[in-house]
Amino acid sequence: MAEESFDEIQVQLRERRKKLEDSINSSQNNLHLVSLLKEVDDALDRMATGTYGICETCHEPIERDRLTVDPLVTFCLEHLNKSQQKSLEKDLELAAQIQRSMLPKNNINMKGFEVSYYYSPAGVVSGDYCDLVFKDKNEEELVFIVGDITGKGIAASLLMTHVHAMFHSLIELDLPLNEMMLRANRLFCESSPYTHFVTMVCGRLKKGGMVELANAGHCLPLIIKKEGVVNINSTGLPLGVFCSSEYNVEKFTIAPGESLFIYTDGLSEASDGEGEYGTERVNQIAALNFYSSPQKLIRAYLEDLKLFAKEEPQHDDLTFLALHRLE
Repeated sequence: MAEESFDEIQVQLRERRKKLEDSINSSQNNLHLVSLLKEVDDALDRMATGTYGICETCHEPIERDRLTVDPLVTFCLEHLNKSQQKSLEKDLELAAQIQRSMLPKNNINMKGFEVSYYYSPAGVVSGDYCDLVFKDKNEEELVFIVGDITGKGIAASLLMTHVHAMFHSLIELDLPLNEMMLRANRLFCESSPYTHFVTMVCGRLKKGGMVELANAGHCLPLIIKKEGVVNINSTGLPLGVFCSSEYNVEKFTIAPGESLFIYTDGLSEASDGEGEYGTERVNQIAALNFYSSPQKLIRAYLEDLKLFAKEEPQHDDLTFLALHRLE
């Protein structure tokens, strides 16, 4: 783990130590708190001696995302005892259930549009974010979001949950899209570790096929037309890179028969053991599936990805979102 990450954790631990001392002084039954205070002091001592973040059994670095979530851990995953492993498995399964419960309804219709998504974590939990939110009861305007938190595992999944809550609060304010992205970026900068950021496509689909879209450093979305595939360029930096970032909004219309396809880099960077799937192949599959329903388009990508990867396992979280305008 980088030295600057240790500095950040050290600041957090000192703040928590102060809170622990205050709680101990005001509590009568404080044996557990005293024990916890010793763990914090031990962690700070390890930082001072340069042994922090090293497994006490194998003397190899402990997983970074686990240190980010729990700065007091002293063993890597391979060297947890059976009780610790069982407890961790239960926590991960609960986290996965919570993530699944936050996913939007799939295969929805919106006055002339069909919308579907595919969401597949590489592990138990995911750092990808996929959301569909109708702005009103008439379901005449749909906010759609696909995002990708840097990293994988527990820390990324926790930040994904944070981003989900943040955007649901901002959507209710009915802000212009560029203002919503600006506020989301500032909130993420101020409330998340600087070691993490989020690439994201956020858009609004309105009746008549009008789309407003902002791309914060994410994979380029595709408009699939009869004449070919059009890539929509990025309009800003990922959320969390600089607190003062601004985001331009692209506006276009999806014509009858056309589709908008958004994906995370789990597709373009998928490996067959020798090379990557690549954006050129992403565009080729899109062009071959003009007029396809969202479900059929997603299925075409999954079948081609399986053909490409052969026996190579899925290394990254994978998310697709397809919006198709009916004829």
